[in-house]
Amino acid sequence: MPSALPLADPAPSDGLLPATAAVGAHERNFGVYLHVPFCRVRCGYCDFNTYTATELRGAKQSDYADEAVAELRFGKSVLASSTVPDRPVSTVFFGGGTPTLLPADDLVRMLRGVTDNFDLAPGAEVTTEANPDSVDAAYLRTLAEAGFTRVSFGMQSAVPSVLATLERTHDPARVPLVVQWARDAGLGVSLDLIYGTPGETLADWRVSLETAIACAPDHVSAYSLIVEPGTKLARQIRSGVVGTPDEDLQADMYELADDLLTEAGYGWYEVSNWATDDRHRSRHNLSYWTGEDWWGVGPGSHSHVGGVRWWNVKHPAAYAQRIAAGESPAAGRETLDDETRELERILLLTRTRDGIPIRTLAPEARTAVAGLIAEELVDARQALLGRLELTRRGRLLADAVVRRLVGD
Repeated sequence: MPSALPLADPAPSDGLLPATAAVGAHERNFGVYLHVPFCRVRCGYCDFNTYTATELRGAKQSDYADEAVAELRFGKSVLASSTVPDRPVSTVFFGGGTPTLLPADDLVRMLRGVTDNFDLAPGAEVTTEANPDSVDAAYLRTLAEAGFTRVSFGMQSAVPSVLATLERTHDPARVPLVVQWARDAGLGVSLDLIYGTPGETLADWRVSLETAIACAPDHVSAYSLIVEPGTKLARQIRSGVVGTPDEDLQADMYELADDLLTEAGYGWYEVSNWATDDRHRSRHNLSYWTGEDWWGVGPGSHSHVGGVRWWNVKHPAAYAQRIAAGESPAAGRETLDDETRELERILLLTRTRDGIPIRTLAPEARTAVAGLIAEELVDARQALLGRLELTRRGRLLADAVVRRLVGD
């Protein structure tokens, strides 16, 4: 969750949504995202809306679970008053920050706030993010017994020097332990990796991939490092303390990830995500890419219901004040027009392996796509024949086009 909030219209203090938000709601799934904005230390590359203990100023971690539950009650009231029909929650995702910095009982209480106000659909996916050094076996058992189904560990790398550059604090040797503890508790497991860290070699990245695969998680996410303006890492690169990430090397790393994960039995289903099978895809993240509805709880959280998107105030103290006053914590919102919604649908679905059925596009869009495919086919064919000099990134794109068109 990026720390910068977009500019848009003021959000009403009562949170009420326009009548258009209810249109077609029965056809869309409903999820809940709970942002826990606390971290033990701030990683130099991170631009998310997170706070260490010394940065809270006027807010307490110990109060946060009750504040989140209060927003859930508020959300239930807003949706009912806006005539958005009741729907059971199909996915719940605790993100951060580090949700597991809170006591396990706090996360359980927040999940109970979801079920008390919205109910859970049968077979609902309930995920929390966790750092490998923020949980033990007892903690994970408590979550599983309360109804959590999945944990996503921020592994990032198995190479100590890479973790040091990223300012991650966990011992990489702990990752297999926490994965086993999660398995023993009956939880599904995802491992999150980052590639392209300054100084990281292709050999380093291979070590991280092979270590992750050896843990046999159900799901792997692999994200290229993005240097966000204003972060410590951006300042280090600007001053020459560390090098600039190499985009061609990042393309090699992506290709290696796809090769090794595919060989290990993981299927690619979204630009940065692989799963052992369709059942272990991240259903919550898929809901973002497919335009479903969700309510985002917590400071800086974003929500979307029926083409209305809003985002909460950033600082935990400002958030707590709004919640205590019984007001919407939203800082701003926007109502998307049909053209914007269609554009976003296309952009998001093209990130996924399933893609977009051509029949769902407007006639003019179908014509444009046909022309684009024809051009990309020519470029891909020329690249494969060695008639076109492309960067590594360009060759990767050409390969992706061919794979799509010939069905791998």
